Amino acid sequence: MNNPLQILLVEDDPTDLLIAKEALESSGIQYELHTVGDGEAALNFLKHAPPYQKAPRPHLVFLDMNLPRLDGREVLAEVKAIPQLSNIPFIVLSTSDSDDDVTKAYCLQASCYLVKPCNLESFTDMFAGLFRLFTKSLRLNYEPA
Repeated sequence: MNNPLQILLVEDDPTDLLIAKEALESSGIQYELHTVGDGEAALNFLKHAPPYQKAPRPHLVFLDMNLPRLDGREVLAEVKAIPQLSNIPFIVLSTSDSDDDVTKAYCLQASCYLVKPCNLESFTDMFAGLFRLFTKSLRLNYEPA
């Protein structure tokens, strides 16, 4: 696949959004980043509902758990129940390291649960590791809908 990875970042905190964008920029991979700020917008993006009728199908979704409108758990539950979307990997990024939150995310079929680092260098290192982990399988296994 020579096309850039389509990444959806679902994040409502402007500082975390900026850090994630900077970390992605330094990752060295080709990507196109799409961002939404709440769970309802994330579902609309993924379902191609207005105003996202022309949105691409993401290869990978980074999902904050504590979102306005619908939280990350609700987004995961709904997306994973839709066969056409259920195979999209979701990386949960959260400030919580609670065992209950981690367990719930995995029960809802999150691909990975990570506690958000508090500085750019750690965030960048985390993204670099994630891309090493997911990029090859995404490029080999992704088939557009």
